[in-house]
Amino acid sequence: MTHTSSTIEAPQAPAVPRHIAIIMDGNGRWATKRFLPRMAGHVKGVEAVRGIVEACALRGVEYLTLFAFSSENWRRPEEEVSLLMRLFVTALEREVSKMHANDIRLRVVGDLSRFDQKLQDMIAAAERKTAANTRLTVSICANYGGRWDIMQAVRKMMAQRPGEHDFTEAELAEHLAMAYAPEPDLFIRTGGEERISNFLLWQMAYTELYFTQTYWPDFTLESLDQAIASYQERERRFGRTSAQLLEQVG
Repeated sequence: MTHTSSTIEAPQAPAVPRHIAIIMDGNGRWATKRFLPRMAGHVKGVEAVRGIVEACALRGVEYLTLFAFSSENWRRPEEEVSLLMRLFVTALEREVSKMHANDIRLRVVGDLSRFDQKLQDMIAAAERKTAANTRLTVSICANYGGRWDIMQAVRKMMAQRPGEHDFTEAELAEHLAMAYAPEPDLFIRTGGEERISNFLLWQMAYTELYFTQTYWPDFTLESLDQAIASYQERERRFGRTSAQLLEQVG
């Protein structure tokens, strides 16, 4: 199912964000501040994921997208990358059955070809196991980049209609890695940085942005509610005027 682009048609602005996307930043700095190895921060970060997934399900959020590992993260020290991959495997082993029991669907989005075969097989098995679940869809962006996403969509679109050059937004959008989800209503970045870092570049054209100094391991249910409250105070116009919004409500 392809969802209409917010640059083509103004969607409804729900009171609770239908789709929340998060850059989970600050794990390493959280650990360093406590004189712990960086990996301790990543382990703590996985615990925070568990709490936020549960909170989103309880609050009626339909889609939660988490930026776990960007295509640029391969530039990190080899040991840290290796440990992150092992943590990914461990998290899949521990969490997938719990997610399935709670009617939560798991999707892993990105160029998975660089991961070893064991991890690719585990991802495929987890996606199959949870495929029919409908309460909440959790998408993990792994080896993902927004520019990569647009380029792979262009290649697929052109391969489908070779020799043609006149394409629409909608035709490209259906080939994006997250064509199954509506565009994010709310984007959250923890850790104090205020940029989107090549995340969902196409999809976040009209997403409300929320930045917090809180490191991801310290991002609690109360932190999530603060972000949602900030979202609820925004006037989402999608190119229209405030007067038009009032007319629509009336």
